Parts: sequence; structure tokens; C-alpha cells
Amino acid sequence: MALMTQIRQRSRAIAEDSEDSYFEKLGSNSRTRFLRHVILCAVGAIMLYPLLWMLASSFKPSSEVFADLSLWPSEWDLTNYTEGWNALNHPFHLYLWNSFVVVALTIVGNLASCSLAAYAFARMQFFGKKPLFALMLGTLMLPGHVLLIPQYVIFNLLGWMNTYLPLVVPNFLATNAFFIFLMVQFMRALPSELDDAARIDGCGPFRTFFRVILPLCVPALATTAIFTFISTWNEFFGPLLYLTDSALYTVPLALRQFMDSEGQSAWGPMFAMSVVSLAPIIGFFIAGQKYLIKGIATTGLK
Repeated sequence: MALMTQIRQRSRAIAEDSEDSYFEKLGSNSRTRFLRHVILCAVGAIMLYPLLWMLASSFKPSSEVFADLSLWPSEWDLTNYTEGWNALNHPFHLYLWNSFVVVALTIVGNLASCSLAAYAFARMQFFGKKPLFALMLGTLMLPGHVLLIPQYVIFNLLGWMNTYLPLVVPNFLATNAFFIFLMVQFMRALPSELDDAARIDGCGPFRTFFRVILPLCVPALATTAIFTFISTWNEFFGPLLYLTDSALYTVPLALRQFMDSEGQSAWGPMFAMSVVSLAPIIGFFIAGQKYLIKGIATTGLK
């Protein structure tokens, strides 16, 4: 009887100690989590400050842009937007439309060509598959400047200068190894039984791709579309190299026109149009954020 009493007392003491340690650990985790969130919010505020300052500067007169670094304009002025919209050779909506055309065609090209190439590497068997895949990944290590002159010579001989063809056509030929690798990683995670079931139902490779594999690759396709949109919308060097007619300029080239040959800028209108040009990127990113996170998580890319 005394032994049973000792056992109960000992068990009760252990339970109380475990409960105390659990609440201490829970409190410690809560404090750690709170501190982590505070640090992340502080870092986020620092990173957002330039964007918020640009937004505030778009409502200030050009003379006050650098004279007042506060995020709240002393006087709200919308003339920067009206002046910036019509300050260049053409209305700014023309440059927005040009960028949308290039971006849309580039996204279609990358999604179509890279998904087909990824399907071949991930789900099909053919001679030289591994060496070709390694060669494709090796192109990631090639600096863009190495390809610059050969590409320019080829496009010039084809008569594609001052058109959107040099900016768009290469994307229909699966030239972006990163997107191919991203989709390959995603497709490899899909069960191989899907291909077997489609083959039993009489599907060939293309029908299997379009009816079975492609609908399951929405996260990877959305990730590719978001990355393509952001990189193409912000692309400056390519349009600068191949476009000479100001009516064909994209948004980055249009923003460059606010700076004259002496380095003087119309800061207010330029910041106003910069805010306008950022709106599509932010909206597209927010719309596809959940697919972006899922696509990155399921492809194993960190």
C-alpha cells in the first residue's frame, strides 16, 4: 500500500514537472516567434521604404522630391501623373500596351515550349536523354554577354531589327533552361501510373501530355508565368538593343526617356509613371502568389 502511494506521488510529481516544462517551453516559443515577427516586420519596413518614398514623391513637385524625404507630402499634387502620361513622344498607354504585347507573347512561348521540353526529359525515354539534359543545364552557366553578338548578327541577317521578333521568337524555342528544369522537377513528382493508365486508354505521348500531365502542372506553369512576366516587363537591355522606333518602346525604355542627355530628369513625372508601371507587376504577383508558393515548394527549388 505504501509502495502504491509512493508510485502515485512520484507520477503526480513527474506530471506536474512535465506540465510546468511544457508551459515554459510554450512561453519561450511564443516569445521567440514574437521576436522573429518583429525582426521580419522591421526588415520588411526597411525594404519597402524606397517603394513608399517613390510613391510619395510621385505626388510632390519635382523641386521638393529630394528636399523632403518624408513619406507624407506636404501638398498632394496629381499633376505629375497628367504631365508624365503625355510628356514623351507618345502617350504612356502606348508603352504599356507594347510591354503587354511582348510579355503576353513571351509567356505563351515559354509555357508552350518549356513544358513540351520538360515533358520529354521527365516522362519519355530516348537516346541521349541524360547527356542532352546535362547540356541543357549547362547553358545556365553561359553569361548572356557571350551570346549577345551572335544573336544580334543572326537577327540582323534575318531582318528582324526594330521589331519584337528578337524579343519573342526565342521563347518559342525552349531557350530558357531554368523554366525547363523547374517543370522537369515538377513532372518527375507525378506518379508514373498516370502515363500507364493513359497508355492503356489509347493515349499517345501528345494526348497524354495535354490531357493528363499538363492539367496537373498548373502550379509550375503559374510559377513560370509569374517569373516570365516580371523579368520581361523589367527587361531594358533587349528592347534597347533591338528597338529604334520610339513607337515600339516598352515601359523601361519609356522611363529612360524622362532623363535628358545631360542627366537631368523630370523626377516627379518619372516617379509617377514608375508607380503606374509597377501596378501590373504587383497585381499579377498577388493574383498568382498561391500558385507561385506551391510551384516552388513542389519542385524542390529553394
